[in-house]
Amino acid sequence: MSDAHRPEAGDPVSAASSAPHAAPPLATQPEERIQRSLFGEILDWMLVPLLLLWPMSIAITYLVAKSIANYPFDRALDDNVIVVAQQVKEVNGKVVAPLSAAARDILRADDVDYVYFQIIGPRGEFVDGDPDLPTPPAEEDRMPSGSVQFRNDTMRGSEVRIAYTYIDLRRNFPTRARIETPSRVLVQVAETLDKRAHLANEIIKGVILPQFIILPIALALVWFALSRGLSPLAELQQRIRARRPDDLSPIESGQVPEEISPLVGSLNDMLERLSQSIEMQKRFIADAAHQMKTPLAGMRMQSELALRETRQEEIHRSLEQLSKSSETATRLVNQLLALARAENQTPAAKPFVPLELSELARNVVQEWVQPSFTHRIDLGFEQPGHPIMVLGNPLMLRELLGNLIDNALRYTPPGGSVTVRVRANAMEERAILEVEDTGPGIPPSERSHVFERFYRILGSNVEGSGLGLSIVREIAQQHGATVEIFNNPHCHDPKFPGSLFRVTLRMEQRPDFIEDIG
Repeated sequence: MSDAHRPEAGDPVSAASSAPHAAPPLATQPEERIQRSLFGEILDWMLVPLLLLWPMSIAITYLVAKSIANYPFDRALDDNVIVVAQQVKEVNGKVVAPLSAAARDILRADDVDYVYFQIIGPRGEFVDGDPDLPTPPAEEDRMPSGSVQFRNDTMRGSEVRIAYTYIDLRRNFPTRARIETPSRVLVQVAETLDKRAHLANEIIKGVILPQFIILPIALALVWFALSRGLSPLAELQQRIRARRPDDLSPIESGQVPEEISPLVGSLNDMLERLSQSIEMQKRFIADAAHQMKTPLAGMRMQSELALRETRQEEIHRSLEQLSKSSETATRLVNQLLALARAENQTPAAKPFVPLELSELARNVVQEWVQPSFTHRIDLGFEQPGHPIMVLGNPLMLRELLGNLIDNALRYTPPGGSVTVRVRANAMEERAILEVEDTGPGIPPSERSHVFERFYRILGSNVEGSGLGLSIVREIAQQHGATVEIFNNPHCHDPKFPGSLFRVTLRMEQRPDFIEDIG
């Protein structure tokens, strides 16, 4: 395994573990999220606007009711002002208003409202009616004669609605228009607002009272509709709870509403991935147990032989075999752990970072120099004169390259060569990592199978577990890279055509050079 997995001396984890009296870090409790009810959420979004709009509806209804109530009473005041204005005359230069009995009856107070009237002469003199009735503002004196205007005011401590108009006495004597200047007479009729308020209240009662009956019924209907509409969720929950723990079959989506179908589809996708993951783990455990039986059986047999032997040389030979079996078992366990780590690797667990591929490859090659001396193989390294940046997990990429080098060293005969090469294809923005050897090569028919777990080419007498290339493929997939196998273009021996493993990754940034794959 790569020494990148060992903690360094300055590692804060190892430093913390070596301190005997180091205080344990305070455990921070994760913030507990309050679980919300979908039923309550929908009910709130329906009832809150309804309860907010209801007072607004009452206010608008009140304003509309007042407008409706004012209209007929204003028209009646308008008629009263016109009737009184028709009675105003000028007799011997004096303004008089001999109101008839019918006109007096119109202006008489009824059982609810009081009606006031007032006539003011051209010079501001009081002619008839109620002298304390307020007069219009001074700017209203310019209003055209004959038009009726309305205003609200106060009379004897009560609010009144006043209709008023100006009449021009010169309309009957046009020849005197140039002689006499003041000729406009003010006529006002006022009425208290009790009947108007009573009518507006009656209108509001007629509109609001039914709402007090309709609102509880509407709330009950909303409650029932929500309960009915969310019942498929409860049924789906019961169906899921009724399943056996080992039942990972898809959930039937035909019995759920259209809005829940995407949720059921996502659950089915998750169940399918979970089923595949469990099946993969079962197969992994079965394969690992099967592969571990051979070295463990060999270790047990050699230990039993060593216990029965009395000669020193036989005991030494058994111990050597025991050491080889333990080495094989250790390698197998390490590769199993590496494969499991690669399969469970996610960007969220180990985020990818920008790294320089040539530097990473050079460090890995240096770790394999001593094993290459042991195998009597020339291990070379080729790199460009510029950095090649990729995005990846450095630990996983070191594991990938280490397994490729290990595989090449195992299958290359003594005296051969293994070359690690880093280059780039700037046209396609791809970084290329190659490992070529001068071994027996891999037939084209076997190249699609060598990446399978525990797969070994028939006739190969090289020791191994058949997991190295599986680890390479898994790490490459995690990085979105491709792995291809070719014959070594530099080998011309038919017996040893060699192999070329090419891993193509996406570059992090585009360099300022162009180099073809070749």
